Amino acid sequence: MAQLKGKILAGKVLVKPNEAEAKTASGIIIPDSAKEKPRQGKVVLVGASKKDEEMEVKKGDEVLYGKYSGQELTIDGEDYLLISQSDILFIS
Repeated sequence: MAQLKGKILAGKVLVKPNEAEAKTASGIIIPDSAKEKPRQGKVVLVGASKKDEEMEVKKGDEVLYGKYSGQELTIDGEDYLLISQSDILFIS
């Protein structure tokens, strides 16, 4: 992963989504067009806290987020998702 430079705005989190499954448990290969969007990933950058909302996530956390959350971005050939902290459902 390339070194990311920049600043995330308050209340936002940049997530590197986990790879979608390439095949089923029974061994059937799933084509890219049929793969479900991943709903979990690793936090790469965290914006500052908002006045009324403390940032609970930190860089390196694994998170679960809503299926249609955030904005998809490609930076230096890598796919990321920019989401609001409020779209995060679970932190591990």
